[in-house]
Amino acid sequence: MIEVTGYADLHLHTTASDGRQTIPELVRRAKSLSFSAIAITDHDTLSPDLSLPVERIWGVEVITGIEIKADFDGVRGEILAYFVDPSSERLRRFLARMEGARQRRMAMMIERCREETGVPIGVDDVRALAERSIGRPHLARILVEKGIVKSVNEAFADLIGDGRPCYVPIEKASFREVAETIHSAGGVASLAHPGLMKVDDWETFLDTIKDGGVDAIEAFYPYGLAGIRPTVEPRILVTMADERGFLLTGGSDDHGPGSGRGRLGSIRLPYERVEALKEALPKGAR
Repeated sequence: MIEVTGYADLHLHTTASDGRQTIPELVRRAKSLSFSAIAITDHDTLSPDLSLPVERIWGVEVITGIEIKADFDGVRGEILAYFVDPSSERLRRFLARMEGARQRRMAMMIERCREETGVPIGVDDVRALAERSIGRPHLARILVEKGIVKSVNEAFADLIGDGRPCYVPIEKASFREVAETIHSAGGVASLAHPGLMKVDDWETFLDTIKDGGVDAIEAFYPYGLAGIRPTVEPRILVTMADERGFLLTGGSDDHGPGSGRGRLGSIRLPYERVEALKEALPKGAR
């Protein structure tokens, strides 16, 4: 058995969703920064290059994960899945359903962009940028290419961000269903970047999601690099999470060089946290 030490980044995106890097490119970057482990967490999809819950590539432990949009009893958020089995039929059916929701939302947003700007934009234009999971960043890039806006940030600020003229909310599963699906695929579930969520009562909220099957909290996240003031103080969140027996995870939410979100190296999670996740895997999944 290989003894692993060092650091991990458990929140990374590739070209399977809205990242700018392939898995080999990401692994090379991680290795150059001396990471022992990384997790691939593309949006609502599994990279076709991942066939096992975890494997070692060029000396780096690569964990199969997903970032899944979820409804927390009226609060929007996301759950990170770790160590899931890509062959799980239940997981695949669930992700196919989520992909359908993404497709319907994108068609509606493109139609609104055509109406708002008068510029012809086709679904195929956007899809050409997405290897698998299609999302707003792909549409933003098309809006830049068409000369409608000058930058991806401007696209979100003026047209496709929350509350803007072309925005359409996406259908989401309940967090309970998401957690149950992750567990059925042999994985563990972690609340993604909680500091981005609008929660009125964190004590009650954490009790609710703990009872609903969430195993961990992404307590370490580069809010500062993202120019965001978190809605909950991370130090306070860690204390509340520890009191309730949550595991703690962390990651950079890196989308690759040239994405404006090339943050790999900003979060270095001690590998002991990865070992704790492995210990929490459903029986028979370790």
